[in-house]
Amino acid sequence: MDAAEFRRRGREMVDYVADYLENIEQRPVYPDLEPGYLRPLIPAEAPLEPETFEDIMRDVERVIMPGVTHWQSPYFYAYFPAASSFPAMLADMLSGAIGCIGFSWAASPACTELETVMMDWLGRMLQLPECFIAETHGHGGGVIQGTASEATLMALLAARCKAIRRVQASSPETPEAEIFSKLVAYTSEQAHSSVERAALIGGVMMRKVPTDNSYAVRGDMLKKMLEEDKSAGLIPFYFCATLGTTPSCAFDRLTELGPICNEENVWMHVDAAYAGSAFICPEFRPLLNGIEFANSFNFNPHKWLLVNFDCSAMWVKNRADIIGAFKVEPLYLKHENQESGLVTDYRHWQIPLGRRFRSLKMWFVFRMYGLNGLQSHIRKEPTRQWFLPGCVPGTSTWSFNQMI
Repeated sequence: MDAAEFRRRGREMVDYVADYLENIEQRPVYPDLEPGYLRPLIPAEAPLEPETFEDIMRDVERVIMPGVTHWQSPYFYAYFPAASSFPAMLADMLSGAIGCIGFSWAASPACTELETVMMDWLGRMLQLPECFIAETHGHGGGVIQGTASEATLMALLAARCKAIRRVQASSPETPEAEIFSKLVAYTSEQAHSSVERAALIGGVMMRKVPTDNSYAVRGDMLKKMLEEDKSAGLIPFYFCATLGTTPSCAFDRLTELGPICNEENVWMHVDAAYAGSAFICPEFRPLLNGIEFANSFNFNPHKWLLVNFDCSAMWVKNRADIIGAFKVEPLYLKHENQESGLVTDYRHWQIPLGRRFRSLKMWFVFRMYGLNGLQSHIRKEPTRQWFLPGCVPGTSTWSFNQMI
């Protein structure tokens, strides 16, 4: 395919995508198929000779579309909304064309610097404390993770590293393995399963904190467990609070929990994976009160903010905590500007080294909708009742205002 054919096929693909989305409600939302449906529909081996674009597109309809669950359908009510928009799709197209692997500033300066600025833009939309904004004199900053699960895991691993170093500083004779065996993490019994999974990956104990009659974790509940575990010789180090839990839409009480975590040297990570988008609206921002006590915070613009998957926004209060836990500097990844203090190498902020130019779609969406347009979308977009606070299962009359 040369440039001329790419132009022609590109226009055809845009038309196909536009037609697909304009008529998506005519397709069955969930495929009526049995597992293994696809293999008999295509050859057992890759073709020896090139095939035509027309043949491939015919097979998209014959092979692929019958097996697609249409998340963008207005009749899709499972899991959570997977927001997308034409500006985000166009930005993803450009990202794919540029094709950079932005593991460091030198690998593509625009990829790194636009991400830093977009996370500051979004942080200010949420009215996050200045300590989370990279542009300020604070020590924090934002990073785009793939999913909230990754953000939860990164926070837990950074907290684990920080806790071990803190204990070693006061008790140098204590072996790291002994410290490791005493670490305890906490989360709500209503928390998403990815939090428990993070503890499994991190190899630490995790205790589920009982909730009140509104399914929220309160300060006294957490405090009691911390005291019990410290008396038993354990080392509490991490608590994951949730704003809008998956099973019950509960909001843990950050204003009660935050001061306790700060006092006890427990890293507080706040997971607002779906509900977080709503906090750009002033009337919903009070639900984020207490975020000033958090060490890290995460939500998913790809769920409600018109930025397509994958785009999970994570902020840390002290970037040295997360960088220090994962920094490895082989000679082949060094570059002349990294010691200047003016650049960010995001490979130290995430599990993989490589990363796509994901901030482009944030830039396109934020500019083409504006904050007013995004707020309007939040206020009028139909949402899934089991993800919102104040809802009653089986009803459709509820709103965020019930929690304020």
